[in-house]
Amino acid sequence: MNTRRIGTASVAEIGLGCMCLSHAYGVPPAPRDAQRVLHRAIELGITHFDTAALYGFGANESLLGEAFAGCRNRVHLATKCGMTGVDGRRVIDGRPETLKRTCRESLTRLRTDVIDLWYLHRWDKRVPVEESIGAMADIVASGYVRAIGLSEVSAATLRRASAVHPVSAVQNEYSLWSRNPELGLLEACRALGTTLVAFAPLARGFLAGAIDDPGQFAPRDIRRGMPRFQPSHFAINQRLLAPYRALAQEALQPFFSKEVAKALEVVVAKLVHGHEQHQLRARRWRRCRRPCARAESRGEDRGCPQPTAHYRFSLTPNIAHQR
Repeated sequence: MNTRRIGTASVAEIGLGCMCLSHAYGVPPAPRDAQRVLHRAIELGITHFDTAALYGFGANESLLGEAFAGCRNRVHLATKCGMTGVDGRRVIDGRPETLKRTCRESLTRLRTDVIDLWYLHRWDKRVPVEESIGAMADIVASGYVRAIGLSEVSAATLRRASAVHPVSAVQNEYSLWSRNPELGLLEACRALGTTLVAFAPLARGFLAGAIDDPGQFAPRDIRRGMPRFQPSHFAINQRLLAPYRALAQEALQPFFSKEVAKALEVVVAKLVHGHEQHQLRARRWRRCRRPCARAESRGEDRGCPQPTAHYRFSLTPNIAHQR
């Protein structure tokens, strides 16, 4: 997988946002299944993992801490402060003393001595952003954080924060459905050397064609409260999806044969299935290669399975994407 720079770190261009392993979309998986997802992501080449003190009110950080206990050196950990759960409610608090306490708690839950990337999850408008960033810079100087970032901010706020301390990354929603970063933020990131980490690049599942009826969302799915998924708005958006898919297929035609272009419609599902089949075939081959070798030495053909290559399909985006 190609890589991108976040501060001084080099990470795979596609990262894994871990929020949904604890809450937000659908019903969270069981912890053991969630850990299997995290381990499989590492196997597939993902290195950048994103969590937050808010997600699951700390449970998500604890999940990652346990899952990565034996492979911390293989992952780039990003977490967030400034928005946490207090008495069962989401609270935005950017005061320096709160941020420093949150950092200590995150380090404990993540079972690590240092956080690779530490975001200010939301700017607390009661506290000057310079004051919050100053407190985060103190933590960097103490060696507990390697780089700092901002989440869901404007270009003006990024510039103010960068005047206090270098901001390695800004995380904003960015897709064909949400293009606010084009209103000055992308330009500011280029000027300041800040990486834009685009979350929800598939529009929270919509552009993947995975949503037919938002009414079927789980009761606590946060998309239920988003205007774009409300019945009247969603019906309009759904009518726009078919032309979008046609446009995407047309755009790919000059680069691929008709056969390959048609295959792209199902490539994601086949990649997952193909990877699992490859792993199964490889295990079968390893189990019987010694008996096969003995049989072949006697001129016998046992019809043993042969190892197969594992191919990956990837498209190279211009910015880092976080799913």
